[in-house]
Amino acid sequence: MDELAKPPSKFNTALYALISTPIYLAVMIWLEGGWGATLAKPMPAGALLVTLIAGIISCFSDGNLSMGVKHDEADKRSLYALIVLNLLGGLLPAFFDGRGLWPIDGEPVRQAGLVVYTLGTIARMVPVFVLGNRFSGLVAIQPGHTLVTTGVYCKVRNPSYLGLVLMNFGWAMAFNAWAGVLCAVLMIPPLIARINAEERMLASQFGDEFAAWKARTWRLIPWVY
Repeated sequence: MDELAKPPSKFNTALYALISTPIYLAVMIWLEGGWGATLAKPMPAGALLVTLIAGIISCFSDGNLSMGVKHDEADKRSLYALIVLNLLGGLLPAFFDGRGLWPIDGEPVRQAGLVVYTLGTIARMVPVFVLGNRFSGLVAIQPGHTLVTTGVYCKVRNPSYLGLVLMNFGWAMAFNAWAGVLCAVLMIPPLIARINAEERMLASQFGDEFAAWKARTWRLIPWVY
């Protein structure tokens, strides 16, 4: 097998999560105005706690950045756009909320946001564990790749991306920031482009099996899209 086709070791994936999660949380707390300001707002603090728990759990997954045996080189544009917008969608709400700028307003919005963010985090992480080392941050077919069409994939073909959408909107609401909502909306076009790339690759790899699965499922939101 080509060395590039091998997924990173579980240790390396865990190491990345262990390093990046505390840094990310520290930046969020700093932007929110420090420990005192963060703890004074239960919903943003709750979102940070959910993020910490998710980061710890992700250490035990086999998700990776492997290019596998086949990957879509053109996907990098949408991937870079998603990375930038995801970072801005995390940073800007904390910055704006910490300074009371462009608020959505209302504690019920914050509470609903925490619920949506938590549900999105679960929806984002479950497929990572279901797919194991077949789950890559790149649009790629892994060695021994098989199509999963049951469980979380029985109704929606992209539950992880549905989770990402919920996470971004929920985060913006929990931090009471329209700036975060704007970032979440801007993420939709590159996300759709990435879904298109993934589904083209799956169609070319699995043919009739993918077509049959596609015919009985929804792309992102059940009974809507």
